[in-house]
Amino acid sequence: MSLTRLFDLIPYQITQFNKEVALGRKENGQWKTYSSTDFKRIVDHLSLAFLKEGLQPGEKVAIISENRPEWNFIDLALQQIGCISVPMYPTITAEDYAYIFDHAEVKMVFVGDQGIYEKAKQAGGKRSIYAFDRLKGVAHWTELEKQGVGGDLEMLESYKAKVKPEDLFTIIYTSGTTGRPKGVMLTHSNVLSNLISVSHIMSPPVGTSKVLSFLPLCHIFERTASFCFMYLGYSVYYAENMETIGDNLKEIQPHVFNTVPRLLEKVYDKIVAKGYELTGVKKKLFFWALDLGLRYDPSASMGAWYDFQLKLANKLIFSKWREALGGNVMQINSGASALQPRLARVFWAAGIKVCEGYGLTETSPVVTASIGTKEEIKIGYVGKIVKDVEVKIAEDGEILVKGPNIMQGYYKQPEMTAEVIKDGWFHTGDIGVLEGRYLKITDRKKEMFKTSGGKYIAPQVIENKFKESPLIEQLIVVGENRNYPAALIVPSFDGLREYCKRKEIPYSEDHEMIQNEAVQEKYLSEVEELNQKFGKWEQIKRFDLLDKPWGIDTGELTPTMKLKRKVIMEKYADRVEKLYN
Repeated sequence: MSLTRLFDLIPYQITQFNKEVALGRKENGQWKTYSSTDFKRIVDHLSLAFLKEGLQPGEKVAIISENRPEWNFIDLALQQIGCISVPMYPTITAEDYAYIFDHAEVKMVFVGDQGIYEKAKQAGGKRSIYAFDRLKGVAHWTELEKQGVGGDLEMLESYKAKVKPEDLFTIIYTSGTTGRPKGVMLTHSNVLSNLISVSHIMSPPVGTSKVLSFLPLCHIFERTASFCFMYLGYSVYYAENMETIGDNLKEIQPHVFNTVPRLLEKVYDKIVAKGYELTGVKKKLFFWALDLGLRYDPSASMGAWYDFQLKLANKLIFSKWREALGGNVMQINSGASALQPRLARVFWAAGIKVCEGYGLTETSPVVTASIGTKEEIKIGYVGKIVKDVEVKIAEDGEILVKGPNIMQGYYKQPEMTAEVIKDGWFHTGDIGVLEGRYLKITDRKKEMFKTSGGKYIAPQVIENKFKESPLIEQLIVVGENRNYPAALIVPSFDGLREYCKRKEIPYSEDHEMIQNEAVQEKYLSEVEELNQKFGKWEQIKRFDLLDKPWGIDTGELTPTMKLKRKVIMEKYADRVEKLYN
């Protein structure tokens, strides 16, 4: 059968695979699963129920929930009748909800749990709200589904036939690092073309592989991936929450999952912390294996002696890493921000294929992706340009993208759309270089700045290198129009505790430890060592240690964990000023 709209993926999956488990989620300690035919039946019922409720093609419905099968049911049911989903992060504020509800002219809202419901109710006015959890006094989604049972399926087919590939199926409001969120308009063909392009680089076998999903479905990375998984006949299981991922990996034993670098960094830091707890021969073996891994280059010949040692390290040490991920992982897709090259090296050395990609919401999202083979991987690059997508580098270094995956524009913002799409090329705002079909990201165009001496500073490059330190959790490089770069540093307090334990420095409270003379000296030596990787004009001359991490809830990070530089600079203006006094 031909695939022209995203909802065609359900009958396609039934025809090709007819999965016993298409989707699953743990509820009350038990995994509840839905087959491909369950999936289709529920989606059809919901489409008919939406029509009964008076929803018209082109109208908008918000989905605000953690990952769960119901998220997909609502999404695809809306698609079938030509309605447009507006997915939102559960973590954003009621004020943000209200802005998006009004700007997108949302008619109906679906929420996951009580906390989300309270914010949606506060923001939603008189809009109908349905819940996925059973909440007192709130209509449950199954009540809506029941309205569609026994409905006219022929009438539904007539609605489906009217939906064209070029029709909008979603408006995704990107958080952005400044200002109000923008509504990215994506069509069926935008995302369908992209998931088919991405399907070519997925290594787990079609029809039989399993996925653990935990990145938010409201983000285009996991959303497009979920459609790709449907296309490939993978069984998708949703993690209970971020805290249970480790347990869920062992239960499901997935062949593939998507992640962001921050989570891989945390996994790595925990592994290293456990290594420091070992003693004697075990500790020596652990750090011998780690050192081997950090020198690994999957695309290069490392020599017979190195290969022999790595084989031994895999048997003695790295096999335990793979077991912690369930034992079956064939591919991990990493996106949303830059992956530290050392992490790519050590995970590949451990037989854990971390495949980095690059894209934006506006590109549906994948522009480049890494293929999970030693011959194709290139450390430090975000993969190769995927099928049907074009990339070129502008004179100023900006990455430009063209292809069927490029958004239709920003909802109700034609001027802003015209600023980023020129002559069919989408201007990403990222700076990079192309080597054949391989792309390397070097910085964000708007985040680069000049010192008072006229030298350009690319802060992301410096920040990514400094975060390789096990003692540094977060940092921001400052110095625009100043005579030197400086930094605000949030320590990795787990790493700091481990360091203090090894050096027999008594640990009290975080805010007290950053004032400790021995700790400050350690950070000074850490900064001096990392500075050697950069030119003199780029080196951090002064820094300040902060006692609290930046977060989404406290406003310094976007939902995809990117720094909100403007917010941080305003919040810590006094601390920054002291770095230059």
